[in-house]
Amino acid sequence: MSHDLVIRNGTVHDGTGADPVTTDIAISGGTITAIGAVEETGEREIDARGMVVTPGFVDIHSHLDAQIGWDPLLTPSSNHGVTTALLGNCGVTFAPCKPDDREMLARMMESVEDIPAQAILGGLPWTWESYGEYLDALDDLDPAINVAGLVGHCAVRPYVMGERAVGGVATPDELARIAELVAQAVDEGAVGFSTSRILLHLLPDGRYVPGTEAPHEEMVAVAEALGSDGLTQNVPNLGGDFSGEIDLIRKQAQAAGGRVLFSTGVSEDPASGRKMAEVVDSLNDEGLDVTALCIPRPSGLVMGLVNEFYFRGGPWKTLSTMGFEERLAAIHDPAFVAELVDHADKKGWNTPMSQVFPLGDGVPRYADGPDESLQAMADAAGEHPIETFLRIERETDGTALFTVRYFNRSLEAIEELITSDHVLPGLGDAGAHVGQVMDAGWTTFTLRHWARERGAMSVAEAVRRMTSAPARIVGLDDRGVLAPGKRADVNVIDLDRLAESVPSYVHDFPDGGGRLVQTATGYVATVCNGEVIVDHDEHTGARPGEVLRSGGRS
Repeated sequence: MSHDLVIRNGTVHDGTGADPVTTDIAISGGTITAIGAVEETGEREIDARGMVVTPGFVDIHSHLDAQIGWDPLLTPSSNHGVTTALLGNCGVTFAPCKPDDREMLARMMESVEDIPAQAILGGLPWTWESYGEYLDALDDLDPAINVAGLVGHCAVRPYVMGERAVGGVATPDELARIAELVAQAVDEGAVGFSTSRILLHLLPDGRYVPGTEAPHEEMVAVAEALGSDGLTQNVPNLGGDFSGEIDLIRKQAQAAGGRVLFSTGVSEDPASGRKMAEVVDSLNDEGLDVTALCIPRPSGLVMGLVNEFYFRGGPWKTLSTMGFEERLAAIHDPAFVAELVDHADKKGWNTPMSQVFPLGDGVPRYADGPDESLQAMADAAGEHPIETFLRIERETDGTALFTVRYFNRSLEAIEELITSDHVLPGLGDAGAHVGQVMDAGWTTFTLRHWARERGAMSVAEAVRRMTSAPARIVGLDDRGVLAPGKRADVNVIDLDRLAESVPSYVHDFPDGGGRLVQTATGYVATVCNGEVIVDHDEHTGARPGEVLRSGGRS
């Protein structure tokens, strides 16, 4: 007997957090058939000697809902070992949807997640109304990796309430219909429900997205309709009503008797990670099943000459309207540079230049400290920070990128939070804010920085937190662990070479629009459902991904 694929002599981390073992893995028909000394041959064999072998990574906070229509490889997530992505986070989804509401949902997604509405409208088939029909349409797109979906509050409320969905209070009949529609979506394959209460998520006209101000009674009714089989995903308004939002999470978990997931982060205070971890721990100590997600590094706007500027108005507005070559020529003009510096200096900025960091030209420098900030570089050179920024852009022919750290400024706090019992690394937002943010490589960063370099967690524990732990939260019992009978989603990783690349800016949207992308090195192979989709850091073109539905259906 032969196998479709045999991975030999790898250091196998099975996803449970157990110590690794050096062994073989045999795969046939998309399923792991044996782990141990495999004497039979494979139609293809991978020599994994000296390599780390893991389950495929499970990314449970993505916004690939639109991109799947024109980029079935789902880059750059699939560049970073992700074999399953959860769509429909933050309440913004494309189903259920009445035909007349398609543009409304597309423009809402554009406003909240920075995905161009015209690309959404032109890049997806829009052949559905119900959530089950939506999943059927995704099936027809033949993605390279697996996807699962949440049904969003921002779609359900308008479907039931029409214009009153924004800011209105549901009548008893409407509330019953909202809960019924969510339950129906789960019956049709959604793995849960998502909502956004953060006041930063706005419609194009500046109003809060549907559901932001929904009373607790509505959220509890939805949780009861979900029951213990469904996931509730929240983007809470922790900055505005911390105790009230934590209490709502508690009510949701109690009402559903199931899993609740929410997004969180840390401040500049090194103790903020420990404090947030204690809150999540206390919810679980009450017998609830609550997990938080946190970006595993400082994050914010990625800016450079190729994409966005942090600075606005005046000569910066003029610069932003230019093409790249014009921009590069303009910053070589001393008089124009003086205008840029003067305008930025007079207008000021909310984020200090001590929180702006160059990414460098090798492995991106996400973990640099204060001495490597733009302000520190300017002080050392005797320059204004804007002069330093523009000088570096000139010296690199406009390729330099900088991170403006809006979020998670304390690495010490991040470490405490993502190594606590009920908080996982993630929140990479793949597919969203595509011209401004690039955190889709969070899996690679977690393994390289927190496990290999920092030693904040073992490789085995880092793998668990990116595989079996998130798979459990989504309700996937056939993935996230390497064991006979499980689906064959596998990574073979050269840990010594594992690294993210510096992001680049490409124009590959259906309307010609641009986005940031980020590749990686060290992925010897990524296998999805038994087929190799990445071979030595390059996509093979294979598209074996499945739409994973509630109840283990695909």
